[in-house]
Amino acid sequence: MEYRNLIGGDWVACGTARANVNPSDVADIIGHAAQAGEEELDAAIAAAHAAAPIWAASTPQQRFDALDFTGAELLARKEELGRLLSREEGKTLAEGIGEVARAGQIFKFFAGEALRQTGDRLASVRPGVEIEVTRTPVGVVGLITPWNFPIAIPAWKIAPALAHGNAVVLKPADLVPGCAYALVEILSRAGLPAGVVNLVMGRGSELGPRLVSDARVNAISFTGSVPTGRGIAAACGAAMKKVQLEMGGKNPMVVLDDADLDLAVAACLNGAFFTTGQRCTASSRLIVTEGVHDRFVAALTAAMRGLRVGDALDPATQMGPVVDARQLEQNLDYVEIARSEGGAVTGGERLALDKDGFYMTPALITETTPDMRINREEVFGPVASVLRVRDYDEALAVANDTEFGLSAGICTTSLKHASHFKANARVGMVMVNLPTAGVDYHVPFGGTKGSSHGAREQGAYAAEFYTTVKTAYTLP
Repeated sequence: MEYRNLIGGDWVACGTARANVNPSDVADIIGHAAQAGEEELDAAIAAAHAAAPIWAASTPQQRFDALDFTGAELLARKEELGRLLSREEGKTLAEGIGEVARAGQIFKFFAGEALRQTGDRLASVRPGVEIEVTRTPVGVVGLITPWNFPIAIPAWKIAPALAHGNAVVLKPADLVPGCAYALVEILSRAGLPAGVVNLVMGRGSELGPRLVSDARVNAISFTGSVPTGRGIAAACGAAMKKVQLEMGGKNPMVVLDDADLDLAVAACLNGAFFTTGQRCTASSRLIVTEGVHDRFVAALTAAMRGLRVGDALDPATQMGPVVDARQLEQNLDYVEIARSEGGAVTGGERLALDKDGFYMTPALITETTPDMRINREEVFGPVASVLRVRDYDEALAVANDTEFGLSAGICTTSLKHASHFKANARVGMVMVNLPTAGVDYHVPFGGTKGSSHGAREQGAYAAEFYTTVKTAYTLP
């Protein structure tokens, strides 16, 4: 399968192509992605720049129709595209199908948002003067997306951009070109004017800075690493353009003595190890009060050891492979760092199966302290640490002791502690008796501190980033 770039309505091949490798079986080459260079990126930006005024003048019905078409096809093809997603990214087949369904639901939601354009009419303090407050499109938006949610994250950036009348240039992650191509191919048949959606695949280190710095690009939405995000923020600040960043997390899950133990173990197992731990909202720090600590660790260890690791396409698999060799090496390095700092490690080993893939066993690291690197730095794999604390007050302090602030959870039967935690956890999202990962498609997504910058993603709050507020006065 050849994945081409979409530029100004045309599918464009390039001189070089990158193999799309299945992390469950490295002998399986899924396809080849055309690698865009400076010339192709410039053409894509020019096409979006030319198309932006056309789409900005489109009617709510035109926007609804395009987004609804896309959402309907994603939902109709969720098994097929979910299989592609699992094959190229490594999450289980059930997770892959679920992600495609979520992408379809996102497009359906924003189809409705296209019809729900609102504004305000105000009375002026001056007699006879009318005031209107409306939202206008930003213009051209550059979208840079990661590999861990290869269709949902492009969806939750593209859909609101189009619903609010913008043109886009999508630069997906190198490791997952198939999903980006499949999504854009659907959009290419959705009735959009040529140039409204453009796809450029290639090295982020080469294309990213050019996309960010181009004066024709009015805004950048980025999901990825903290160092890259900080660089983008600095560049956008210097250019005075809008920027939206979703970056790392070191998410705490607090388990109190009064928690339902079975529920807490299930929530932590899901949050830490499902999707191979490759979620920015994963539960990477398990903060457990001393009264339940030993029982919790024993139960979670048993549940973790029972997880079946294997080929993402095998229906019996509960945890798929890590996305690539570099990520696997990083995960295993962090396990060894934790061990060298005094942590007691269960699991966290390279796993050899019948197929040559990037497999490891999930890792649980106990006897850790807040100052250890395993509790300070994002691993982005199936690796969780446990911190023993005295009581709720210490648990909250440890939970907040991080440069990140994306998601936090608490397992408790105490309404008092749950309410206090919701109010005082310094994060953008709080979960009570639920995994830290898992957000509905119609609600805002984002964090605080080093995890996020700019307006929220998803839901009605997406309008804050993809539009500009305009105030108009009229003297009839």
